[in-house]
Amino acid sequence: MQNIEEQEEITAQPQLIVTEEIRSYIYDIAKWAHFLAIVGFVISGFMLLAALTVGSAISTNPELAKMLGAMGNIGSGAITFVFIAYGLAIFYPSLLLFKHASKAKQGVLYGEQESLNDAFSKLKSLFKFWGVIVIIFIGLNLFSVFARLVG
Repeated sequence: MQNIEEQEEITAQPQLIVTEEIRSYIYDIAKWAHFLAIVGFVISGFMLLAALTVGSAISTNPELAKMLGAMGNIGSGAITFVFIAYGLAIFYPSLLLFKHASKAKQGVLYGEQESLNDAFSKLKSLFKFWGVIVIIFIGLNLFSVFARLVG
């Protein structure tokens, strides 16, 4: 009988305990994530607005293209594309942060496990996104160094 009870204790999965202190930390993180998400949305909006205006301004004013130097030589369409790409690259992590903040607040305030699970799922996706971006930039930098050595 005693062996059975010991085996049940060993095989039982330990439960994670979320204390009030941890709940407070999660709620504070969610507030800051909400703030950063809104700032990211605003910056993304400015980038998309710039995409619509800078390209046409460069095509109508050749002096503006000269002021941009080498970037002005690529053309207004390419500059518009770059601004749109940057705007979307800022929008996606901001959206993930916003979703994380909303779900984390809901999970902490109402004790909803599913909301807290969703919040951390969004946070995981955010870190995956930044990990991929970092890998891309490291790869581009290594390619640039290799191209300079070969060229």
